[in-house]
This record gives sequence, C-alpha cells and structure tokens, in this order.
Amino acid sequence: MRFKPVFHYLGMVLTILGLSMLLPLAFALYYGGGDSLAFVLSLVATISTGLILWRLIPRNKEGISRREALFLVALIWVVASAFSALPFWLSGAIECFLDAYFEAVSGLTTTGATVLTSIETQPQGLLLWRSLIQWLGGMGIVMLFVAMFPILGIGAAHLFEAEIPGPQVERLTARIRDTAKILWQVYLGLSLLQALLLRLAGVSPFEALVTTFSTMPTGGFLHLDLSIGAYDCLLIEGIVALFMMAAGVNFGLYYYLLWRHQPQRFFANVELRAYFAFLFGAILFVGIDLVRSMGLSVGEALRYAGFQSISIMTTTGFTTADFTAWPEFSRAVLLALMLIGASAGSTGGGLKVIRVLVLVKLAYRQILLAFNPRAVIPLNLGGGTLPSGIVTRIAGFAILYFTILVGAFLIMSAVGLDQTTALSSVLATLGNVGPGMGLVGPAENYLFIPAAGKLTLIVCMLVGRLELFTFLALFSPSFWKWR
Repeated sequence: MRFKPVFHYLGMVLTILGLSMLLPLAFALYYGGGDSLAFVLSLVATISTGLILWRLIPRNKEGISRREALFLVALIWVVASAFSALPFWLSGAIECFLDAYFEAVSGLTTTGATVLTSIETQPQGLLLWRSLIQWLGGMGIVMLFVAMFPILGIGAAHLFEAEIPGPQVERLTARIRDTAKILWQVYLGLSLLQALLLRLAGVSPFEALVTTFSTMPTGGFLHLDLSIGAYDCLLIEGIVALFMMAAGVNFGLYYYLLWRHQPQRFFANVELRAYFAFLFGAILFVGIDLVRSMGLSVGEALRYAGFQSISIMTTTGFTTADFTAWPEFSRAVLLALMLIGASAGSTGGGLKVIRVLVLVKLAYRQILLAFNPRAVIPLNLGGGTLPSGIVTRIAGFAILYFTILVGAFLIMSAVGLDQTTALSSVLATLGNVGPGMGLVGPAENYLFIPAAGKLTLIVCMLVGRLELFTFLALFSPSFWKWR
C-alpha cells in the first residue's frame, strides 16, 4: 500500500469540496443569516488541508492500484464528511460535532436522516449546504473527480469501480473518464430541467435549487419541516415525483436513449421493467389499503400512495404525509420498498432491483436442483446468461447486507430503541432512505439516539452508499499486506 498517492488525490478532492462551499457562502452573505463566518472558516480549513496534501505530497506516475483505489474512496467519504460537518458545527446550528458529522454523512451519502429539530429556522446558506452535499454525493464526488482530472490514468477505472453502485460496472465508452463525464452530464441536465420546471410552477429560485439538489441525488434534505407536503400542491408533487423516478433509473440507460438513440435498449431493459413493476404494484396495493382502511377517496389515496411509494423506493425520503399513521399493510409495503431500493447505476440506495431479480432466480434454480441435482440450469436474465462470478458476488452481497442489517438492529436495540424504531432506523440508513418508522418517522428526527447508536448508523450510511465491499474490504487483514 502506497500512501503518498492516496493522500495526494485526497487533497485534490478536499480542494474541490472546499471550493463548493463558495456557493452557500454567497447565499449566506446575500441573506445575512449569520452563518457567513462559519463558511469562511470551513472553506479556509478545507482548501488549506486539500492544497497541503495535494501540492506537498507527490503523486505516482504509475497511477494507483485497485487496493489503493478502494482505500482512497473509503477515506474520501470519511474525511470529506468530517470537513462537510464544519459549517454545521461552527455556525452553532449543531452543537455536538458527532451530531454535525452524522448530518454531513447523511447528506453526502444521500440518506437524508437529520438531527435538526427545527429546519426552517436555519439560515439559508446552511440549508443550501445540506442539499448541495447531497447533490455532490448523489452521482459521487469521486466520480466528479474522475471526470475532471485526466491525470489519474489507469487508476481512474479502479476509482470508478469502487464508487459506482451496482453488481457490475458497465463502461459506456472506451475511456472511463468519458463514461464519468457522460453520467455527470445526464445528472446535471436532469437537475437543470427540474429546477426550471419548479420555477415555472411558482417555486422561488432558492427553493427550486434546494429541492433539485435534494431530488436528483435521492437525498431527502429540504428547507421545510413538513418536507414536500408543506407545499400542498399537486403540480409540485408531480414534478418532484417524476424526477425521483428518473433518478431511480440506471443512468447508463439514458446514454443509450439520448446519445446512441437506441430506445429499444432503454425500454427493453429487464431491470427498468421490474423497477416500474415493483413501483406501480406498490402504489396500487397501498392505494387500495388506504381507501379500505382509512376511508380516503380514490384520488387522495393514489396521490399519497404514489408519491410516498416513489419516494421510499428511490430512497429519496420526501414525505407528503406521516406514513407511520398508515395501516400496517401499507407500512409493510413501504418497508419492503426500503429494502429493495432503486436500480443499479442510479443515485438510489437499497439492495437494488437487479440484485433482487437475480436472488429470486437463484432461489428458484436451487428449488429445481433439489429434485434434479444433476441438471445444468443456467441463470438467464434479460436474454443472456449471467456469469457465475456476478451471481456469486450478488449472493455474497446479500449475505453481507442482511448480516449487517441484523447486527446493527441488535446494537440499536441494545442502546434502548424499541424494535420498530431499531429495525427501521437501520433499514433507513443502510438503504440510504432517511425517515423510518416509529421514533425516526417522517415527523421525527435522529437527535435522541445515543452516541453509540449514531456511530452505528453512520457506519450503516457509509457502508450502504459504498455498496459494502469497498468499505468492508478495509477490515480484512489481507488488504493491508504490503504488496
């Protein structure tokens, strides 16, 4: 393990992060909310540290190895979260640094779980920063780094693979840097389109910016205590729901639709079809349950069920209603959506739809082999046979995912949380959803959770965003053996 190139590139990323603080600083100065000094100090600290690491530690001309890339990506997310926490802490909005770090990790990992008890009283610069770090973390701050700097060479591929969500990394172009640029162009284009539509719907420029920065990364942080429900506007809900669904789609598919002009490859994608099947099935079941159990009209039921199902499955976490007061069946469906999550290659979290499909097919194949053990049954998906390596990786991912889920649930129960709150808090953070059930529902926050519980959930957020293997590889003794 060569630490010099790792810290050299870490310095470059911290410099980018520090420069991004200029935007909320401008809003802080314009609105005069009292958080200007906090951003100045945070900006200086972040850029200074970044420049020291970047300029004083030489990079290796050979690039970085896969092992170094894994370490660098994990280190970037841990360290960047610490510097992202500075504005919250220095402004006095969050007095405890652990709480500020929780908020920053929640933002960068696009989880949207907050420790703030009153959001609307916070200064505009800080509210914009909460959303901006989500937007940076949504497509991936490392992905932005790869797209901006051609000097990485072969190390760019290792960094890309370490951060991109999904069971298999698909290169859209021959050069990994071009792939990263295309994905960021799609992300930026959709963000600009949503902000424009929100402005046309009557939302102020500041609110349009904050909402967009929270929607496209499927983050969930907003400037409103009641989330999207505060608008009580069907048009705004529809715009946000549309872009939440768009953010839950594999961004690589947009390349084939918009760049390659291959709509058949977009609409024939098996994961995309399953994604919408799960989504619309959940909307239908929850809508029927709300009509039957709560006496809502069909229109009201579909409005609430539609928005909330999209928000939960894409792991955005916006709310238009307190779903913890919904019937048991509806809440169970939402919990299932938290577990499934969005598509691979999207900004959403969770297990991912493609992994669920593979696991179902794998389970069915094992059933067939139970009474015909000598049969050779290939695992086909989307018109092709999946390589055994990918199937093994997905099975291993699922085992790790549920192991962490159970282990974190036991820890959260041990710190004093009831079972509903303990389980949903872990599901909501491991899946990067945000609001859970019980005491961490959409009308509540995570401030009351003890320090040990917050540390556990911080690990869950980081592990969930980095797709388990990137983060957990660091805990293997063989990872640190000198090459």
